[in-house]
Amino acid sequence: MAITSANQLELLQTAEAVAREKMIDPGLVVEAMEESLARAAKSRYGSEMDIRVKIDRKTGVATFTRVRTVVEDDLLENYQAELTVAQAKEYLEDPKVGDEIVDEVPPVELGRIAAQSAKQVILQKVREAERERQYEEFKDRAGTIINGIVRREEYGNIIVDIGRGEAVLRRNEKIGRESYRPNDRIRVYIKDVRREPRGPQIFLSRTAPEFMAELFKMEVPEIYDGIIEIKAVARDPGSRAKIAVISYDGSIDPVGACVGMRGSRVQAVVNELQGEKIDIIPWSEDMPTFLVNALQPAEVSKVVLDDDEERIEVVVPDEQLSLAIGRRGQNVRLASQLTGLNIDIMTESQESERRQAEFAERTQLFMDALDLDEFFAQLLVSEGFTNLEEVAFVELDELLVIDGVDEATAAELQARARDHIDAQNRAALEKARDLGVEGALMDFDGLTPQMLVALAEDGIKSLEDFATCADWELAGGWTTVDGQRVKDTGLLEAFDVGLEEAQTLVMNARVQLGWVDPADLVSDVADDAEADEDADDDTAAAPAD
Repeated sequence: MAITSANQLELLQTAEAVAREKMIDPGLVVEAMEESLARAAKSRYGSEMDIRVKIDRKTGVATFTRVRTVVEDDLLENYQAELTVAQAKEYLEDPKVGDEIVDEVPPVELGRIAAQSAKQVILQKVREAERERQYEEFKDRAGTIINGIVRREEYGNIIVDIGRGEAVLRRNEKIGRESYRPNDRIRVYIKDVRREPRGPQIFLSRTAPEFMAELFKMEVPEIYDGIIEIKAVARDPGSRAKIAVISYDGSIDPVGACVGMRGSRVQAVVNELQGEKIDIIPWSEDMPTFLVNALQPAEVSKVVLDDDEERIEVVVPDEQLSLAIGRRGQNVRLASQLTGLNIDIMTESQESERRQAEFAERTQLFMDALDLDEFFAQLLVSEGFTNLEEVAFVELDELLVIDGVDEATAAELQARARDHIDAQNRAALEKARDLGVEGALMDFDGLTPQMLVALAEDGIKSLEDFATCADWELAGGWTTVDGQRVKDTGLLEAFDVGLEEAQTLVMNARVQLGWVDPADLVSDVADDAEADEDADDDTAAAPAD
């Protein structure tokens, strides 16, 4: 089948028809045709030849050319597509390495097999162009809401027609009680768009917290305009959700704006989410205040925040405990997700019992260690003293504020406390030696005798053992197991050793052993400081939202 003048015009018409149907650039289809014709010509003239085809975009005339490249003499490998500088002088006056010699060759006749092969090349190129167009179209739409039509269900996953392609709504991204039939309209959130060999994969969601945030943005003009910002969202899909909002205009109530007149705005979101109950709460920079809001509708009596462990302790009236926890722990779980803190809830009576137990324990400690009567020990606890170290090393003036304590009494209290601490340290050192702690570890700065005992009881008896420890092994931390936060108790956590202090201790041990060069530590600190400075500069330079 030779390419006649009629065929030439038909090439362009075919390219334009395919491009319109697949919604891609006609030039891509023509390039695919050129490649397919070139491949067919190579099968006619020889696969080692560099045959190229150029189709005129106006007339459809296909020009077949053979290209040979000038190479150095010792690099000549393919005699059909390359030639030396000396050989090229027959065609060029002053040939140089890299020059190309182009000769036109007769058009080929496409037999049945060659035509079929050309068709496959064109179809493959068109499919690749279509996939690339689809990816480019949807990659920037990730994080937005789109309307689609349900096509079918496959193993619990919903295949959704989103206009110029199909996307998948996995069963774990569906709201529990939802069911769909073919041709149902559906509103979904584009969670992720991935480029994969078989084509772009578009993943949808109706359970993502961002889906709710985008719905509110559509229903509440103030959010769309940036006057109100959604700071956090926590969802139990299909059941209940909490959303924290803040207003940057003092005259606009963020909660009222999201609720709308007679609840019209929030009700539109609730209807879309199959009746999911939504608590809208005001966001606050003060974390305890924010938590009190997040635990609504329960009332909170007191909040104690532990920044180091990202834990927060909440005290509620006895009759509010079940309301604060919620059915199956739902309320406190959503509040925890919203604030990013691990929340412990206790009643007022439980907190009172704990305080009384702590008071009695500290009173007994001072009675036994300092040889005091109960009344005097209770005075110390009431003034805020919690351990012997505080009594032994506090400024004398802080003891003199206690009723009935003069300078002589205060000095005697501190002397007794120091004597008791010294006795404890001597006993701990003796126990550490009995456990086999080596001298290098006992002489290491930063470890108390009691810490040495705790380490030895866990098998850490040498400086080498200590240097191999991870910081979290010493200071403790939190890990997530099956979606639940689990506490890892550190060997030195009881001695108030934090992660940063643990890192310093371990690194000092490694330096002392020669495992780490101190110069490297200085370099790392400088790099971290420079990175922090760059981050601050970027933050300062970033435009305000």
